[in-house]
Amino acid sequence: MRILFTAYGNNWDAKIDPRFGRTQYIIMYDTEEETFDVYDNREINDREHGAGSYTAQRVCELNPDVIVTGNGPGNNAANVLKLQNIKIYVDASDLTIKEAYKAFLDNKFRQID
Repeated sequence: MRILFTAYGNNWDAKIDPRFGRTQYIIMYDTEEETFDVYDNREINDREHGAGSYTAQRVCELNPDVIVTGNGPGNNAANVLKLQNIKIYVDASDLTIKEAYKAFLDNKFRQID
């Protein structure tokens, strides 16, 4: 399974970024390959509009199975992600990526439709 996290940093101890569109980092953990890949998304701060759609497009290119984030994407971004059958889980704010991964495995997050 490929799990994508929005994050403030680039390691397991980084906090989840509650923002989807303007997340600082995109972290992809592949549970089968046990790989941890970091994608810097900080250039999004230079965009005045369309951050959510831009990030959603980038995420779709990474092809995750699920997204774990804080508040979730806006409507336009969520629609793009749903068309790709990506499941979105929210309410991970204030957790580290490591904590969010464990909570995801324990079904602690709310999935948005």
